[in-house]
Amino acid sequence: MAEDYAAKMGRKTDAELRQYVDHYSDYQEEAVLAALDELERRGQEVAAAGAIRTDVQPVVAQRAAEAATIRAAEVAAVAEPEQVAGPELYSPATIAIFSVMFSFLAGGILLAINLFKLDKQSKALRLLLFVVLYLLGSSYLLQWAVLQFGESAKWISAAVNLGAVVAYLWFFWPRYVGQRSYLSRGWLPALVVCLLVFGALYWLMLPLMGQMSGATLP
Repeated sequence: MAEDYAAKMGRKTDAELRQYVDHYSDYQEEAVLAALDELERRGQEVAAAGAIRTDVQPVVAQRAAEAATIRAAEVAAVAEPEQVAGPELYSPATIAIFSVMFSFLAGGILLAINLFKLDKQSKALRLLLFVVLYLLGSSYLLQWAVLQFGESAKWISAAVNLGAVVAYLWFFWPRYVGQRSYLSRGWLPALVVCLLVFGALYWLMLPLMGQMSGATLP
């Protein structure tokens, strides 16, 4: 704004500049200062220059400070969504749903992807180690339960998945991910992958399941 007034006053005559100075209360303060500066640059003496600057400069300074505050607020408003958004992560709800729908393996992998996304490779490896150990332990538990209780032991599989969900959401998420702002990552690609993987596993295990059922027939 000051540069605009300076260029504007540079094109005016001495008489026009005097009009700004002599009747400065009728004009914009920035224009009056620019006219005064231009007269002094041309070697024109202004008797009341000091008094005019004393009256006008505080108003110009206050207006400039207000404009700077508004610009800073606008910049902060533009930058704030980027800071709040954070990285794209699978939400706790998505992890829980995938663990229940498919297996705790799926939920653990989604949580591990979050940790790799946050550059927490060591914590992701610790999580995957837990998943492997939990898988081994739950497999032995299921085998023992089937031997002891037969077909009625299938409910233990659901309990195993639920236990993994509790571990993911109440232990690993607070300690490894923590309280942070993030964008909820789309779950559709993960759903497609899970359907393909678990569908393929089921198709491959069909012959084995048929052999086992045939072996149990009298």
